[in-house]
Amino acid sequence: MSAYPPTPRSQFFEALAAEIVHNYGRGRAIVAVDGAVGTERFADDLALSLRDTGRSVIRARLDDFQLPSETRLQRGPDSAEGYYFDRYDYAALKRVLVEPFRLGGSAGFVTAQFDTRRDAVLETRWVTAPKDALLVISGPFLQRPELRGVFHFVTFLESATAILDPVVAEAHELYRAEVQPRMSAGAIVSIRDEDHPKREFADRC
Repeated sequence: MSAYPPTPRSQFFEALAAEIVHNYGRGRAIVAVDGAVGTERFADDLALSLRDTGRSVIRARLDDFQLPSETRLQRGPDSAEGYYFDRYDYAALKRVLVEPFRLGGSAGFVTAQFDTRRDAVLETRWVTAPKDALLVISGPFLQRPELRGVFHFVTFLESATAILDPVVAEAHELYRAEVQPRMSAGAIVSIRDEDHPKREFADRC
């Protein structure tokens, strides 16, 4: 994410990208940006900085792997449990994106599987990537039990809870209670001030 003159935000992403490339210098790796809000912008900027290091980067969003509305809304539109348990198709994410991406070589994978505007599965578009490509996935709930062990590196974003819709906020409380995402993330980043992202550290005592 080259910026001139450098800004605190651009310098932060350059440092995080350098850390990831240092740790996963050869072969494919999958990076997750997990959080209630701000994950897309953060992942986009991280992907730019990773590309600046010379790596090929594939972007994907968990929001493009949602379940049909009949399933998503079966507990009602205002259900936090429904938002947490019924919203995303983790099996499809692994089947058409994560698993074939990990195979490497000429194996094709899919970066988007569902169109929520049409409430329909997208036409399958297979893509490939170089052998040392990085996959950056953004979205909420990326450390759920269904995805345990999927990602090489997870960044968990902490944001101002006051900006969240009440249903979303309650769903993320369910997530925190089940998973404790701060404890298992490789990096915890406060984006309460988006122009000055800052690393935080989990209290493991």
